[in-house]
Amino acid sequence: MKIVRELTERLRQWHAAGTRYAVASIVGVTGSAPRPPGAALAVDETGAVVGSVSGGCVEGAVYELCREVLRTGRPRRETFGYSDSDAFAVGLTCGGALEVFVHPVGPREREIIDTALSHVGPVALVRDMDSGATLALGPDWAHGTGFDAKVMAEARAMLDLGVTGVRVIGCGPGVSADAAAEIFVESYVPPPRMIVFGAIDFAGAVARIGKFLGYHVTVCDARPVFATPARFPEADEVVVEWPHRYLARTGVDARTVICVLTHDVKFDVPVLEIALRGPAAYVGAMGSRRTHRDRLARLRAAGLTTTELAQLHSPIGLDLGGHTPEETAVAVAAEIVAVRRGGSGRALAATDGPIHHFVAPQAVGPPPMGASR
Repeated sequence: MKIVRELTERLRQWHAAGTRYAVASIVGVTGSAPRPPGAALAVDETGAVVGSVSGGCVEGAVYELCREVLRTGRPRRETFGYSDSDAFAVGLTCGGALEVFVHPVGPREREIIDTALSHVGPVALVRDMDSGATLALGPDWAHGTGFDAKVMAEARAMLDLGVTGVRVIGCGPGVSADAAAEIFVESYVPPPRMIVFGAIDFAGAVARIGKFLGYHVTVCDARPVFATPARFPEADEVVVEWPHRYLARTGVDARTVICVLTHDVKFDVPVLEIALRGPAAYVGAMGSRRTHRDRLARLRAAGLTTTELAQLHSPIGLDLGGHTPEETAVAVAAEIVAVRRGGSGRALAATDGPIHHFVAPQAVGPPPMGASR
């Protein structure tokens, strides 16, 4: 959605005029390429063009693909790459390859795209890569038809992490290729935050796995000798500040995860007071069971309710039996995923339910234009 939003002004003009057009979106990149997945180029029925998919390398060929799709009304996929045998062939001189999905936009799709463009909160455009059907989707709403609950659950999981890309839904043993759906999800949302308090060796491992999961990772500690970028190179930022003061002033939302690893009451009790009263998706704290009992008593004395304390995951992580910082980080990450996706934390071999959990949409239909939900 970030790239489509770059085209917003022109698309709205075309929509107001009822103009037919085709959109070419990068859905896959291999090696070096000038633009990322989601980059888009649009061509209207008069031949006017807006946007870019390659910075010039393959624009002409993609333009012609858009004209063809407008003529036929059928979506197309094409891969462009550098040709060693013919240096003048259409391709990427940077040596990479990109896959482009081109589809026509008619009246129904224009309405759905307008909904997405007018929404100020997290939103994704979901396209069926066979039919070209389009869906606008937010955390708790959807506008469009023809997509089942599994597709919407996968799209919401990608939106939650701010991921743009292609997914195949419903494939696997015993499932025919015809029953699978291939979708392109274009998300418009910044990555969720992971805030790690405590500049210890375990924090370094948690920061690494947080980046792997797609989080924007912040490590915070009041001790400047420990809180340095050199010690936490995987973190997006390292903050030297008392944890509770930093948490009180920084942005926390319903996708934020907070890991309190200080296991020092002068740090963790004040920061947990704030964290457990906020909207964070997950709050976990490191420490022994004795430390946990003492921490709960102090938090109750500070006025936290039973409901607020129930949000605390402590001792942090699932019971994997690990010892090292890396093993501990895996346990923490596993618990975060289980909490966010509704998993049980049990071995799949010990369960007989669905492997991938999903929550049915609570509201179907577009939100009010320009509103955030």
